[in-house]
Amino acid sequence: MGAEHEENEQNCGDDNASQQDAASIADVSVEVATVDHTLQKLCRKYRKTRRKPKGLNRLWAYLLNVPHLAVIVTAVVFVVVVIVWSLLWVYIFRRESNNGVYFAGMFRVANVEFIPEYRQAESQEFVSMASKIQHVVSNVYKMSSVARLYKQAVISDLSNNKGGVLVHFWMVFVVPQLKSPAVCEECIGAIFRDSVHISMMNRSSVGYLLGLPVDIDSILINAVQRSDYSSGAGSQCVENLYANLPGASVPLNVFSSWGGVSCLVKLTAVPGSLIRLTVTSFLIEPSDCVSDALTVYDALLPMRGRILHRLCEPVSSSFSLVSTSNFMLLSFRMTNGNKSFRGHFEAIAEEVCMSQIETQLDPDITGQIYSPFHPSLMPPQCSCTWSFETPNSALGVALQFQNYVLKPKDMNGCDQGWWKVNEIIFCGSYVGHNTVFRIADQSPKVEFRCSSRNSVQPFQASYSSYNISQPCPESHFLCSTGLCVEKSRRCDGLDDCQDESDEVFCSRPTKNCGGNSPLHPLFVCNGETDCTNGIDELNCTQETTCSAIRYQCNSGSCILKKNAKCDGVHDCQDRSDEADCACGRPSLVRKVDSSTGAVRIVGGVNSAEGEWPWQVSLLFSGMVYCGASVLTSDWLISAAHCFSKERLSDPRYWSAHLGMLTQGSAKHVADIQRIVVHEYYNMHTFDYDIALLQLKRPWPPSLSPLIQPVCLPPASHTVTDSHRCWVTGWGYRSEDDKVLPSVLQKAEVSLLSQTECKKSYGPVSPRMLCAGVPSGERDACRGDSGGPLSCQAPGGGRWFLIGIVSWGTGCGRPNLPGVYTRVNKFTSWIYSHIS
Repeated sequence: MGAEHEENEQNCGDDNASQQDAASIADVSVEVATVDHTLQKLCRKYRKTRRKPKGLNRLWAYLLNVPHLAVIVTAVVFVVVVIVWSLLWVYIFRRESNNGVYFAGMFRVANVEFIPEYRQAESQEFVSMASKIQHVVSNVYKMSSVARLYKQAVISDLSNNKGGVLVHFWMVFVVPQLKSPAVCEECIGAIFRDSVHISMMNRSSVGYLLGLPVDIDSILINAVQRSDYSSGAGSQCVENLYANLPGASVPLNVFSSWGGVSCLVKLTAVPGSLIRLTVTSFLIEPSDCVSDALTVYDALLPMRGRILHRLCEPVSSSFSLVSTSNFMLLSFRMTNGNKSFRGHFEAIAEEVCMSQIETQLDPDITGQIYSPFHPSLMPPQCSCTWSFETPNSALGVALQFQNYVLKPKDMNGCDQGWWKVNEIIFCGSYVGHNTVFRIADQSPKVEFRCSSRNSVQPFQASYSSYNISQPCPESHFLCSTGLCVEKSRRCDGLDDCQDESDEVFCSRPTKNCGGNSPLHPLFVCNGETDCTNGIDELNCTQETTCSAIRYQCNSGSCILKKNAKCDGVHDCQDRSDEADCACGRPSLVRKVDSSTGAVRIVGGVNSAEGEWPWQVSLLFSGMVYCGASVLTSDWLISAAHCFSKERLSDPRYWSAHLGMLTQGSAKHVADIQRIVVHEYYNMHTFDYDIALLQLKRPWPPSLSPLIQPVCLPPASHTVTDSHRCWVTGWGYRSEDDKVLPSVLQKAEVSLLSQTECKKSYGPVSPRMLCAGVPSGERDACRGDSGGPLSCQAPGGGRWFLIGIVSWGTGCGRPNLPGVYTRVNKFTSWIYSHIS
């Protein structure tokens, strides 16, 4: 304290000296003298009263010292700036980056010559053209209703197309959450098209967009994921391969060293050619196309609208597919592991598929016609024309297809092939059997055009002449499929025509139990004693020729017994009929009093816990959507139409609830790893309406009393009047209902003959069956789709999955039964995937 006091005195002494200097000039400046005098008095007062501060006061005085105060203020400002910047990053900048909306697009600049330098993104020519196009695209959106959200456009590639330049580009928008509908895919595409359309002064498809001639029909804009954009814009995992010699094979191999990354491989070929990609092998784990997958695009960007083909399962046999232009994009997505892709690609010439064909007089002499680029998959754009000529006017042309059928075009489009036969339009579709298409004309012209959005299976057909007045031999019956079968095989219980046209409108066969003629096949070894003497059930384990109405053992031999599977008796010599029979035996855990709180669902009542242990509820994005049945510990079976739309086919949105009586009380909940929809499913007719679902997490054996597989019927399985059949589900109670029941409902129904089914609905596929009651009071409804129609063998036997809820007219209407997928038509297909 003494040192400080001396310092104060010294300072005041200096003030005294200053005062003497000031006094000498007092006559000059009175004001200065007065101020100095006042300061002197204050200094004396300060020396008498000032004392050293203590504690916090001392610290505060130290901090208020001018040099320290400057440092403190600087530090505080710095901290505030850091905090404010961090908050801006978290709540504004980062949010904006996370709310980025990305689009991939393409359009053709017409009347502009493509030069080789455009293939090199670093060339001056590419940069110049890309800058011009980018400026035009940016101006379109900067002058639009989404101008404030638009961020940038990036030109990715320029390629040759129809005498012009095809532009591939990215677009990025930064969108606040509330404005996300403003940048919908349709909106962004409409803005671009409208800009071109405004400039069009004639009927040409070319409009001038700020001086840039744009083909309006070529514009395609798709929303993409942020990962697609990051992979395509600046990623190091992008390869560019070029085929400069037509027919020369360029190897393309990807190994597990690329595992854990997403890679894009761009394939281009000489202008005017197409690309044929051959996949020799693809070794991956079967997936849901989200983890391991190969997606082939008919573009140079990963655009959803230009997908040629997707591979999500291993490939062991070689196949190929063809582009529609001289470029193709391969998007590899592989997780870590021992995985690989082997194949090659080549430039091929565009195929001119046109031929003149003369048939022979003998109908047994045949030739072959093939789909374009056969045996490669058919691309979305292709065509063929065949002009036939028969020896005389009495002969027409018969085309026998393998796994393909032609039907007259209806109000729907042709998704799997457009055909024009003598000015009449037909649609082609894939089926699981052969068909014959006859043209009653001596010189017909047949035109074909590819019409699928992506690559589809090729077709082939044998052609021959036929007698127009008598298509089949006199001893044969003409099927609706065009096939000819022996008249003796009509109404024998076996679908020889492949569409049941030989088995409908048949009178009920008589039980010829004591006559000389053999007993009708419907009564032979069906598990019921139809003849009083029991002759119809004798020698049922006797081996016989194989057919669809006879049970086939694993050894390959067939027996007469139709329902030999899991009936508790060893009928096959290899005992295979009683193998894999841990199914269809429910054990009720707790009875529910149906008299209290029973809710009728189109004639249904509440189920008991454990009564239907194979029943599954499928939830899409957390909402009850469809039903399913348990096949194994990790496989379910459902209807294909539940997954027909693009988003519905993504397994990541689905979850399966097993062992559940009341919604929300599932004993096991599992995400779906994989969805397998039948390759021939037809969304217009609901034919082949069947799908398999693989669980990510199998249900544990400890839950077996409440979760259990249902038995799969063999192809020969027959449902008789002694079987009890029930449909179950959490679907709506009636056609007009708005609230789903919480408790699993059940309703007993009866199976109808195919003749009765066709009377109600007209043509129905042999892969469908009808079930219900004449009054319509018991039926499935919306929300039950994909669920089981289960039938119990007589005498309290096992429960078999006979049908899958598919479609119908309304719910519970009189004489309009529910239509179900006939499961025994798909037994071999099911085992080919789940085994």
